[in-house]
Amino acid sequence: MTLTPRDESLPGRQVALVDLLDRLLAGGVVITGDVVLSIADIDLVRISLRALVTSVAGGPDPPSHSGGERP
Repeated sequence: MTLTPRDESLPGRQVALVDLLDRLLAGGVVITGDVVLSIADIDLVRISLRALVTSVAGGPDPPSHSGGERP
């Protein structure tokens, strides 16, 4: 059996899970799904789910005020 270019594996490139999540959250991810509860082919409950997951950049920390002293 000879391997054709289509059968050969892609060059190995390892990506850490943290790096993958960082890239996904930087651009945002939309997760959708449907859940249907049925008995005897009769739909009793149908739920549609949609979620937007993204990262939020934090701003500068607010200035702290120490107990009643005025600058």
